[in-house]
Amino acid sequence: MSNNRIVVGLSGGVDSAVSALLLKQQGFEVIGLFMKNWEDDDDDEYCSTRQDFIDAAAVADVIGIEFEAVNFAVEYKDRVFAEFLREYAAGRTPNPDVLCNAEIKFKAFLDHAISLGAEKIATGHYARIQVNQENSANNGKFELLRGLDSGKDQSYFLHRLNQTQLSKAVFPIGNLQKSVVRTLAKKAGLPNHAKKDSTGICFIGERPFREFLERYLPRSPGDMVTPDGKQVGEHNGLMYYTIGQRQGLGIGGTIDGNGKPWFVADKDIEQNKLVVVQGHHDARLLNVRLRAEDATWIAGHAPTVNELTRFGAKTRYRQADATCSLLVKNDHVFELQFEQTQWAVTPGQSAVLYQGEVCLGGGIISARL
Repeated sequence: MSNNRIVVGLSGGVDSAVSALLLKQQGFEVIGLFMKNWEDDDDDEYCSTRQDFIDAAAVADVIGIEFEAVNFAVEYKDRVFAEFLREYAAGRTPNPDVLCNAEIKFKAFLDHAISLGAEKIATGHYARIQVNQENSANNGKFELLRGLDSGKDQSYFLHRLNQTQLSKAVFPIGNLQKSVVRTLAKKAGLPNHAKKDSTGICFIGERPFREFLERYLPRSPGDMVTPDGKQVGEHNGLMYYTIGQRQGLGIGGTIDGNGKPWFVADKDIEQNKLVVVQGHHDARLLNVRLRAEDATWIAGHAPTVNELTRFGAKTRYRQADATCSLLVKNDHVFELQFEQTQWAVTPGQSAVLYQGEVCLGGGIISARL
């Protein structure tokens, strides 16, 4: 086994391409690996898998590294997509990218890389890893840090990684700005240096979300009501809506003529009713507490806290840190108390905790309190 061998997940994008480039320049034996995670309908207009594979292969050729493709579609469907459907069927709004990182990129992919004789894997995530120097050399804790480019930081999506996974991972561009990454790619002649960043859920792509879900979950229309029970419209199925949603409700006009827009405030699963309110600042859209379950902590245990301990937390990816206190209920459940009200806290999304630059872990939001 070569301790110098690193397998890089080449997605076809510029971030993973530059990650491979930098490792090659540093003298590592680099193998590029393209992961195919979805194949149900990858021949239609919405899926870019074929082009991504071509781009990844072209990058490997320019850099001069070995390249192979591996199909993880079965693992993805079992470990990620099945959970995605269960969450939507239960009325929650999941984030499959979080689960994909923990179950596919840093589990199935890691296992495959080790079978190739690699000691570590690398990806194009904007995040950093360091060993906590406060611990002894024999008991060092791997810490996950934010990427230095605050606009691209992806530690939120990596918060479920454990000590073993972090010990095997490398994030070569975590200390770079995105603009620098593109400059390095262009200077090296990488064919995808100007390629547009991918957006959205990987297996849905750019296709209409409702159209996609209808293939797997039956539609279940119901009443759209105000908090006091007045019907103002009909919904197409609770799974199609998320807390705080404004667009696509199809209920123009107002009850009292105040002209304020409608927002989704809650889902009544038992009665199949979608609760809507008027106005961005309606109290039903604001919460100062939440409960999260299925908690995972990067250190392997919850942080030690007292009544004065404060953390930063995100309840969605693009959110600025919100100051809060932490109450650990047990190994898998915790509650957060925020200093200021939070808007549209959404069950199914991840609540992720930070202490300065360090990502501590998080859980799946189960309730707004």
